[in-house]
Amino acid sequence: MLAVLVLLLPSFASTTISTTPASSDQSLEENKLFPIPATTTPPPFAFEGLDENEQCTSDKIIIEKLLENYKSFKTPSEAGVIVWIEVWVQEVNSVNEITSDFDMDIYVTELWMDLALRYEHLNPCKYNLSLNSEILDQIWKPNTVFINSKSANIHKSPFKNVFLMIYPNGTVWVNYRVQVKGPCNMDFSAFPMDRQSCHLTLESFSYNNQEVDMQWMNWTVPLSLLKQEIVLPDFVLTNYSTSIKNEMYPAGVWNELTMTFIFSRRYGWYIFQAYIPTYLTIFISWISFCLGPKMIPARTMLGVNSLLALTFQFGNIMRNLPRVSYVKALDVWMLVCLTFVFSSLLELAIVGSMGARSEIKQNKEEKKEVSRPTSPVSCPSSPRICRNHVPNESVHVFKSYGAADPRMRKKVILTPTGTISRMPNSANRAEKVLLLDGLEETQFTQEDSFVENKNQNRLAKKLRRFTADEIDKISMIAFPGLFTVFNIIYWGYYLNVNE
Repeated sequence: MLAVLVLLLPSFASTTISTTPASSDQSLEENKLFPIPATTTPPPFAFEGLDENEQCTSDKIIIEKLLENYKSFKTPSEAGVIVWIEVWVQEVNSVNEITSDFDMDIYVTELWMDLALRYEHLNPCKYNLSLNSEILDQIWKPNTVFINSKSANIHKSPFKNVFLMIYPNGTVWVNYRVQVKGPCNMDFSAFPMDRQSCHLTLESFSYNNQEVDMQWMNWTVPLSLLKQEIVLPDFVLTNYSTSIKNEMYPAGVWNELTMTFIFSRRYGWYIFQAYIPTYLTIFISWISFCLGPKMIPARTMLGVNSLLALTFQFGNIMRNLPRVSYVKALDVWMLVCLTFVFSSLLELAIVGSMGARSEIKQNKEEKKEVSRPTSPVSCPSSPRICRNHVPNESVHVFKSYGAADPRMRKKVILTPTGTISRMPNSANRAEKVLLLDGLEETQFTQEDSFVENKNQNRLAKKLRRFTADEIDKISMIAFPGLFTVFNIIYWGYYLNVNE
């Protein structure tokens, strides 16, 4: 760190800054540039012969003389002190959604002018004094604190990580390495494509801005990273900035220096653990549309299993997040996916209900046709004589009717040659009714409209099946189409909501 500070000094010297200490009656507004010494090289006699070394004053003597009558409780200037702040971010350790905070290691640099620590007149052997934290405890400090931190600790590995340097004109340079945990304003509306904003605020705990005017360094970047990129398993640091404002307290006005860090979530893990499995579950639920209206048990199993899988996936991810009352992007995704799966079950219920009603109606019509009354005409008592009343130009089908024994009620074929045979089920001819009850005078009717009624029943049955199949075909197009539209809107909005 000492080498870094030494390298920074030439850039400070090349800047047009004041090299004269502020007088007691000089206001803070007149001294906004920090008075770093323009000459940062050692005195010309510092490293020459031994005789000349005896002429300069050693560090030990200078420190003893500076602290001899020094009062650490006294502000260096009656007009107030400007304290310049610079922060270097070493590492971000974690960002915790549950506790809404982040943890990081930083270097904090403070510079101010203390006229009581000037030693130019003592003919020093060195152009600066590098001291440890023990000397820092004996001089005045601005008592800078992280006013909004949850915890802050100076590293002690293996000793207290505090650097102190005093220049001949009284410039005090303090640097310490701190592990600090600060709050984050968590907003999960776009989770897992969200960005989180975390803040750290510095201010003097003991002095208002009439005594200590805290400012960001204006001759260099006040906030910088020691690493080129800071990447965490869940987040990446994408932006950072500084700001300053005056905060009113009952004891006066304090300057607050705020650092803002923007972390963007790396949502690749959620793509593989939530979105891709959800896609597969949705696609599986659509397979039921291809199974047909007769495969009700298999389609029900697919729909219910898809619904349970989505519910389990949703709960497994949400349990690692804080309970918030607003809707997150992942909530929208899961709820819409659940709606699609539930809608596929509703479609299955509609198709199954239509099939059940169609089957019941078909059975009723068949029973109605069997028991349909006929228009009787007279014929002789003998079936053979009855055949004489039948035209011979074509084959006719007769059906027993009115017999006491149900086994006698069978369909038979009467050919032009006069022979009778049983009618196969596939026969499609003009059907007539032959009464075989053995009465002296039986009756039969020629049902010329039977073929027409039978064809109408078959057509209605086909239409009913086509209606159920048609719903499945419409669903095979509508469900993927609506899901595609939803994906375009969803990803288009949430990927750009934080831009």
